[in-house]
Amino acid sequence: MPAYWLIKSEPSVYPFSKLEKERRTRWDGIRSFEARNNLRAMSVGDLCLFYHSNVGKEVVGVARVSRAAYPDPTAEEGDWSAVDLEPEYALNAPVTLAALKAGKVTSGMELVLKSRLSVTKVTPAQWRAVHSMGKTK
Repeated sequence: MPAYWLIKSEPSVYPFSKLEKERRTRWDGIRSFEARNNLRAMSVGDLCLFYHSNVGKEVVGVARVSRAAYPDPTAEEGDWSAVDLEPEYALNAPVTLAALKAGKVTSGMELVLKSRLSVTKVTPAQWRAVHSMGKTK
């Protein structure tokens, strides 16, 4: 059974549609120890909610980890990690931050509680709730 995560990207920098077009990307440039540790905890096959931050502020799709953590080639110094991701599917309806904050289960998501963290854990109950809100199975 896969673990669940949430990854954030500004849509002007790297939108979910670009991941869908490219079919694979390296998730790098993370410079937070907690987010780095979350990257290192990811396994191949784990699923990630793809969240558009800054503009939009909504979960728009799902990506799958296709390569587990390895040294981040963009790091000029320090012990940083990257993973590779592939798109799985777009949500039928984006799930906004406001909706997540208002949800009984989703209001406790790390996205809500640790808003600056770019890679966060998601519980199975939160995963199901987001999919219900996004009108997917």
